[in-house]
Amino acid sequence: MQRTLTLGSTFAGSIGLLAAALVASPAAAAPQYIEKEVLAGSSEAQAIAYFWDKAQLQDATPYNVETTVAAKHISTGGPTADTKAGTVPAIGDEKKSTSTSKNVNLPRTSGKVFFMGADGKPHWCSGTSLQSKYRNLVATAGQCVYDTESNKPVLNNWVFVPGYYQGKTPWGIYVGKTAYTHYDYDVYEDGDRNYAFVTVYNGVKLTGDKEVDKKTYDKWKGQKKILSEVVTKAEFEAKYTEGGPYWKKTLAPVTSPVDPPKASFTQAEAEKYYTDGVDGVKLTTESVTQAAYNAAPTGTNAMKNGEKCPTWCGPDSGKEYPIDEATYNKLKADPAFKGVLRKTEQNQFFKKEWFVKKWVKTSVAEAYFKDHYIVRGVEDVGRLGDNVGGQGLAYNQKLGKAHYVFGYPSGAHPDGNRVFSGNTLKWSYGKTFAASASAIKAQELVGIKSSFTGQGAIGSSWLAGYKNTRRLGYLNGVTIAVSDRDGNKRIDTSVSAYFDGETYGVYKQAANVWSGSIL
Repeated sequence: MQRTLTLGSTFAGSIGLLAAALVASPAAAAPQYIEKEVLAGSSEAQAIAYFWDKAQLQDATPYNVETTVAAKHISTGGPTADTKAGTVPAIGDEKKSTSTSKNVNLPRTSGKVFFMGADGKPHWCSGTSLQSKYRNLVATAGQCVYDTESNKPVLNNWVFVPGYYQGKTPWGIYVGKTAYTHYDYDVYEDGDRNYAFVTVYNGVKLTGDKEVDKKTYDKWKGQKKILSEVVTKAEFEAKYTEGGPYWKKTLAPVTSPVDPPKASFTQAEAEKYYTDGVDGVKLTTESVTQAAYNAAPTGTNAMKNGEKCPTWCGPDSGKEYPIDEATYNKLKADPAFKGVLRKTEQNQFFKKEWFVKKWVKTSVAEAYFKDHYIVRGVEDVGRLGDNVGGQGLAYNQKLGKAHYVFGYPSGAHPDGNRVFSGNTLKWSYGKTFAASASAIKAQELVGIKSSFTGQGAIGSSWLAGYKNTRRLGYLNGVTIAVSDRDGNKRIDTSVSAYFDGETYGVYKQAANVWSGSIL
């Protein structure tokens, strides 16, 4: 599908747009342009945290919902402020840096947003911790929360991991509780409103599996499992206690052919062996073909294996018995059945079988086990903002201001050059300029010089007034698209929705919502 994008600067190349977005059922809110969607209730949040173990985090790939379109130059368009410019101050307990290095001190607030995509696979975007009343808010791009194309929330198991690095979660995992976005983005896919603010529960750290006693296991509210170890009969008998971890299992009885236990029997003795068995030895019957029965010797007092059964030894051999149609069909399809079946014109069904004697000994085996009670360790590490701080918010700002962009870019440039792995947090720096993009129904976008490739960089934070000593500034954009402006097949521009008064309205609604702990 071809779309057209225009930016307020000359474009000779193409632009990559990550074009999935968020949708939620309209909910009553003040103001009415705010949409709210529950991502996880407290009862399921703990399971979501457990889901994102190190292996799952490392298996995730950049969210790659991307459309590349041609760009055209325009001289008008771009964002306009809808109210007075404003800021929300940052929060943060980071220690001030005393370094005189010219290197940029990366913010602890930045991290990766992980979720399960519409394809059922784990993916990630970039995101950042944001100032809020309960210090529990994350900002990212709208398409990193919702999917407007399917018209329903699609990004399940949503979590935020600040400071993510190669499967490590230095400040914990924060499960998303509720997502807030603009109604126009949800319903009309308005790219000018492509942003999302997500409240998160207190962070948790997975401390691994550990073995506990049964009392602790029974009281454990989190995930747990029992592993059973096979032990010897001697160990079982030596350590067994009522209600303890040791137990035994009776296996299915096993029969094996044996010789008759005596040289001869009276009929009464033989019948007792047939009906009840004696000391684990039983006289049974074995179904054989009519030819095999005819060739078998006639029973004697010795009652040897393979002799013809007398009338009391199971069903009479060669006698026809009525059966139902289901049994008839089942036996007809069974290659092991050695008898004869008959069906009459009146749909009556009969069978004949022939039997010889068979002596067997029945033994019942027992297996012995010891249970190990395993709980999946997890601990509450507190609120997001208390651990990593939270960026401030700026809105209705003039263009031309310098911003730092922080995110986890991944993927190759259009020329195939791959300079970003997505494993570590990166930064770029530039000044904002006006942009518009009809391809994503957006006329009030802002652009900034950045070499971040689209995969993984979507949701990157744009920070104005960033203080290198405190690692804090004011969030004034999130990356929703990337562009090759000069046509050299290298990405050189990132694009964001313009943060205005309605952006502040969505943020303010989310910033006053409590979430709490999942433990």
